[in-house]
Amino acid sequence: MNWNAPAGRDLVAEPALRVQGLHKRFGDFMAIEGIDLSVEKGELLCLLGPSGCGKTTLLRIVAGLESPSAGCVLLSGRDVTQLPAAKRDYGIVFQSYALFPNLTVSDNIAYGLKGRHGGKVRRVGELLDLIGLQGIGHKYPAQLSGGQQQRVALARALATNPGLLLLDEPLSALDARVREHLRREIKALQGRLGITTLMVTHDQEEALTMADRVVVMNQGRIEQIDTPAEIYRTPRTAFVADFVGRANWFDATVCGVGQIALRDVILAMTHALPTTGQRGRVFLRPEDVRLHPTWCGGVNSALARPEKIEQMGGFCRVSLIVPVWGHLSLQADISHDELAVLRLVPGRLVPITLPADKLRMFASVAA
Repeated sequence: MNWNAPAGRDLVAEPALRVQGLHKRFGDFMAIEGIDLSVEKGELLCLLGPSGCGKTTLLRIVAGLESPSAGCVLLSGRDVTQLPAAKRDYGIVFQSYALFPNLTVSDNIAYGLKGRHGGKVRRVGELLDLIGLQGIGHKYPAQLSGGQQQRVALARALATNPGLLLLDEPLSALDARVREHLRREIKALQGRLGITTLMVTHDQEEALTMADRVVVMNQGRIEQIDTPAEIYRTPRTAFVADFVGRANWFDATVCGVGQIALRDVILAMTHALPTTGQRGRVFLRPEDVRLHPTWCGGVNSALARPEKIEQMGGFCRVSLIVPVWGHLSLQADISHDELAVLRLVPGRLVPITLPADKLRMFASVAA
């Protein structure tokens, strides 16, 4: 215990960024509503959601590029809600890079730096080393690839050693291979520098691989804030379950403790809704559907008919029909080794199991 702390002083460190009760209205349209979240020092927090969900509006409010209709923004405990963008301690990277075409790479990076020329030159050199682009300071943006331009934009954002880094769809303009390479580099750089980062993306793979925590947004509200693993494995709402990753869905009714009825068939489910008679939508990831080489029976097992087998690169996706479950359609993702062992043939029945602990149920929305 710190005996010298003033009475009543909260000993817990302030988060690097906190937003409280944020609302933003454009005329009759509510872009964001009731947003509360915090970003801890050194954390990479990702705002994930479809176009129009409010994630970019939230980022722009943090940056001071939009004013909230209600609520406040605090950086390290300091209320900056009414401060202009220039008075806030952050660097930002836009989707379009926003480099000055008439300035060299060095001059772009040095644009926001103050002080003597020699100090600027040293800082630019450090940043070019940091992003792995030594020796290109004399070039202009048009002479660089998209990936190189994005690195320069990142270096410019980091030039003043900001307390917060904002990334607005930073990789969406790049092709898939460059995007995959750069997201690894940015995550490694962010971790090495320990800079608090707020990133906006609509790309779920980007969010799940880069973020320490993910904020899933929908229609201006937060659906769930959690680690990437929790977002994927234990979604709290039907929207999160459907938006992040692929899923099997089917209708069922709660018929008892840990039991659901799929037409005339009773299935076991660990996470069933508590109210008997409640109808809902059951969710199951394709990789959680178990396929067996021989019939073993057991809970939630049946014979399924493979309809199609697709090669997906590192795995195979099998489309199945389960006749005894009302011709239920399912997709199962299996490894190439599993496919070889199973010897699947379209039309030939294969035993499957739906693990009770992998099924989750979400209440149906009343019409």
